[in-house]
Amino acid sequence: MPKRDATITRLEAIAEPICRAHGVELVCVELHRGKGAAIVRVYIDRARTDGLDGSDIGLGDCTAVSRDLSDALDVHGDILRSRYALEVSSPGLERPLPRLSDFERFRGREAVLRLEQSLDGRRKVQGVILGVEGDSVRIDRGGDPILIAHENIAKAHLVHRFS
Repeated sequence: MPKRDATITRLEAIAEPICRAHGVELVCVELHRGKGAAIVRVYIDRARTDGLDGSDIGLGDCTAVSRDLSDALDVHGDILRSRYALEVSSPGLERPLPRLSDFERFRGREAVLRLEQSLDGRRKVQGVILGVEGDSVRIDRGGDPILIAHENIAKAHLVHRFS
């Protein structure tokens, strides 16, 4: 992935142990700055061991993580110097894929990747995740497998097809 925003890195460092304490995993943190209050979005999930897809995160999980994370952010007031709104939720059906390990975990699923630098003249790639090779992700674009360096992936998420 591209160079990380220092504020997001600090937010993740605070959120990670809180999530672990509540038995959930931190998927990612997003920070949206705008006029007025900033928005801190925290996505949490529970790693499934039954091989099934989807999340079993409930309102109670989100509320508990939100409460404890809000308290921790108040203690670390220097991170967000302006007003902010904290949102904690499940990643949803089109889950973000921020880590290299996410591509291994969701092998065989369809994903959309937005690239930092174009590849074959395109900055958007969509295809089936074939797996991870070193620090790269192999994607099958309809019979055309390609290897993409993880550091070239600006953003990626699963694609959900309603049947």
